[in-house]
Amino acid sequence: MTTLLWTLIAIQVAMAAFDTIYHHELTERLAWRPSQKHELTLHAARSLLYVMLFCVLGFFQVHGLFAFAAMAVLVVEVFITLADFIEEDLSRKLPATERVNHTLLAINYGAILVLAVPMLIAWAHEPTALHVATHGYWSALMACAALGAAIFGLRDLLASRRSDAMVAPPEDLVTALPARQTVLVTGATGFIGRRLVQALATAGHQVIVLARDPARAAALTPPFRLITGLSQLPDDTHIDAIVNLAGEPIANGPWTVGKRHRILASRLRMTGNVVRLIKRLNEKPQVLINGSAIGWYGPQGDETLTESSDGRMCFSRQLCADWERAAVQAERFGVRVVRLRIGLVLGTEGGMLANMLAPFEFGLGGPFGAGRQWMSWIERDDLIRLIAHAMADPALKGPVNATAPEPVRNATFTRELGHALHRPAFLAIPAPLLRLLGGVADELLLGGQRVVPEKALKSGFVFRHANLRSALGAMLGTETRDAGQHAGIAMHLPAPAKK
Repeated sequence: MTTLLWTLIAIQVAMAAFDTIYHHELTERLAWRPSQKHELTLHAARSLLYVMLFCVLGFFQVHGLFAFAAMAVLVVEVFITLADFIEEDLSRKLPATERVNHTLLAINYGAILVLAVPMLIAWAHEPTALHVATHGYWSALMACAALGAAIFGLRDLLASRRSDAMVAPPEDLVTALPARQTVLVTGATGFIGRRLVQALATAGHQVIVLARDPARAAALTPPFRLITGLSQLPDDTHIDAIVNLAGEPIANGPWTVGKRHRILASRLRMTGNVVRLIKRLNEKPQVLINGSAIGWYGPQGDETLTESSDGRMCFSRQLCADWERAAVQAERFGVRVVRLRIGLVLGTEGGMLANMLAPFEFGLGGPFGAGRQWMSWIERDDLIRLIAHAMADPALKGPVNATAPEPVRNATFTRELGHALHRPAFLAIPAPLLRLLGGVADELLLGGQRVVPEKALKSGFVFRHANLRSALGAMLGTETRDAGQHAGIAMHLPAPAKK
């Protein structure tokens, strides 16, 4: 084994580790996408081959039949990788960085084969033997690589088997709409918007998608009409409802002065454009469902908050108040406005839960700070159903809390997540460490509100997942009969009384 060959192997290990951790775990979250079952199976098989190769390379010299076996493993790895490329192209759209990384991995692997195969052919002509041999720090590297490949390979295998147990997304999310509707959706490529477009299109409604990036919109469920600006809609366009969810993400970085400005300006600009569209349309839409957040209430401790509760000043409160004030302007044109105060939206494809899954599955999860802060959450499909309910119910207007009836403390949330994943959840993240993120930590992670959906319940809306264990079980494929029964009971709890 030459130094050049060892170096190429080390580069291959580094690039593969980056691909696994950054792409498969952090950005694509393949382990929680049932559609990637076959890709996960291929990854698991390839990882098993790498475990064998790393152990052999690091601690043995192979001769005779053992050398032929090593070459066979290299060939099988090539076929598995080719099958993986085909599966990826058929089942998902790879980000540009992943495609580049895969290309570099293929080139580097080819260079490894050029150097390794002649050496293995020479060893194959020698008498069959397996000699123990160590290579200093190269052996240590191979041991670490074998351990990493074993861990992630086993995880991919278990994830592929879990895929069958994960509940398929229901297709009856917008049955509240009485007839075929034309719905304009802004923020359609976001975590909530994607699912809303899918539900509307699947149910046969006409969807107009406003998206600045047509490439991202191409991944949405067809059919839909794509526009890149509201000016592309003529004055005689018929629109029954508008769902305005567009805005700068709030949880993807520290709340610097510039970030706060972008968060606020993006929402006010889009909402103002929507109101101006409504003003010039010959036929006004019946309803505007405008996004907002439970941050409107500000930090309130243990107080139970309904739509009639007042708020306390903080950045989130100011942001939501300004956003809602801009949306209310549509009422001047006879449009019913629903200000949807959305809580923590749970789903495996995005949001806070998706970011928590990987550390929790590896046993590294735990509460945020002391864990006493309240988390008012809602399962994503319940949110889509509530949006459809708000569109269909002419009596529902003004602020509407989009949260499940049973908020929980952060410690309970993390304990339930650990329970659903069959993992411990005791590694608390210290509050001072979280505060390095700035206001986003104080208001979103360490703050919190105990919000209940009084208006939704009184209007007759029924949550499919009113308690956390039911929601996590359905999303993570670990739903039990007890959780389902608990959910059924919780769905029919009476609305909380006003204070």
